[in-house]
Amino acid sequence: MRQGSREGFREFAEGRSAHLYRSACLLTSGDTHLAEDLVQDTLGRMYLLWGRINRIDNPAAYAQTVLVRAFLTHQRRRSTGERPVGDFPESGAPVAAGAGDPVLRLTLLQALGTLAPKDRAVLVLRYWEDRSVEETADAMNVSSAAVRTRSSRALVRLRERLGGSLADFAPR
Repeated sequence: MRQGSREGFREFAEGRSAHLYRSACLLTSGDTHLAEDLVQDTLGRMYLLWGRINRIDNPAAYAQTVLVRAFLTHQRRRSTGERPVGDFPESGAPVAAGAGDPVLRLTLLQALGTLAPKDRAVLVLRYWEDRSVEETADAMNVSSAAVRTRSSRALVRLRERLGGSLADFAPR
């Protein structure tokens, strides 16, 4: 890789890492260690193809797609010996200085963690990343109808899990 390409990748990685990390934290339901691993894996894959990056229309969106696919691959490969714990760790979710209510964040991350990995991925891409149905379908390698169905069902499950507790956090 040429020196100019290396500098271009370094700028890209520095500019996108925080955004990728936040998305990865949502995908992993606050598992910051797994989120860091997914971001490193994503940036590693991006580095390998950086010499051909001019063929990609939107490298940032492509990196997000790589992140989601890395997450879904990890979920498929996850050892059957791993078991979720009943209590959510208190220090699990990163909270930016002055960024909202940490209790609300933890509640939402915990509720996201109860969803299936593909449901989480759809919600993160559609509502966190603000992607269209078609972009989400492309990132997940599924049909647009599957994205619409999965997102509506995932939102219903999320609302059921949160119940009326979300109203407790709403400003009055």
